[in-house]
Amino acid sequence: MRKSAIVCAVLGLFAGSLLLASVAEARVGGGGSSGSRGSRSFSAPRPSTPASPTTPQRNLTPQPGPQRPGGFFGGLGGMIGGFLLGGLIGSLLFGGLGHGLGGFGGIGLLEILLIGGGLFFLFRFLRNRQAQSPQPAYAGPVSQTSAYGGGSERSWGTTSGTTIEMPAAPSDVERGIGHIRTMDPGFDPSAIANHARRVYFVVQQAIGMRELAGVREYLTPEMATVLQAQCDRLRGARQTNRVEQLDIRRAELSEAWQEGGQDYVTIFIAASMLDYTVDDATGAVVEGSRTAPQEIEDFWTFTRPVGHNSWKLSAIQTT
Repeated sequence: MRKSAIVCAVLGLFAGSLLLASVAEARVGGGGSSGSRGSRSFSAPRPSTPASPTTPQRNLTPQPGPQRPGGFFGGLGGMIGGFLLGGLIGSLLFGGLGHGLGGFGGIGLLEILLIGGGLFFLFRFLRNRQAQSPQPAYAGPVSQTSAYGGGSERSWGTTSGTTIEMPAAPSDVERGIGHIRTMDPGFDPSAIANHARRVYFVVQQAIGMRELAGVREYLTPEMATVLQAQCDRLRGARQTNRVEQLDIRRAELSEAWQEGGQDYVTIFIAASMLDYTVDDATGAVVEGSRTAPQEIEDFWTFTRPVGHNSWKLSAIQTT
């Protein structure tokens, strides 16, 4: 009985994984990773970051060192200790001497305790005075940090409390944009993000029609082969993928770089849609849902020869 329950559980997990895989298959690119990102093909896309990261401000005002609390016997207590020590010395000089004249009275236990206590208060008072004396401050390097994997950020301070803010090193995205602009000074990150929105929409439509003729100009040959294979699988299964209520909420540049005479950019796309597949004969939903929207987060990479040339979709990576 127990063995059969385990077998059923394993079969259930296997069936669930197949269902998830089939649902993911309905998405453009098959819901996984496809295409080429050049040397970054086997690395995960980086999430989008602000184009100009905020530089942390460093306050170089010297902070006072920790003070050793004197307690009750630090200030006033030290004075009291001095009075006690003075009284002890007077008692020994006059009281002890008087006893000696009368009958050679020696130092008793009380005098020994008073001497020890007086010396303790005296030493503690002097030590607290020394600890509370100001220490000289020196100007010097405050911090040296690395920002975004490139360059270093160094701040120098003085004892006057000056606050110095050094510019942050350029991020990987900023460096990539700079490299692209060497051959295309008019490159605009927002323009390529809007281009990605349009391509996202028309490619989804093309997959729904199982025909790429109208969108091949936006695709690299490798990406066209990948998407054509997806269309062929749908046609062979007599199924149609439908995308409705598509809402692209975010489309922004997350990576930019150059290599091998090519420009590359990766656009992070966050969207919501109804994505489902129906049987051509019956119209029944075989994958996805007609009513439950899906939240999608994709990374679409575009490439082109360096310079002012047309961008083409080269890779899709989904999360």
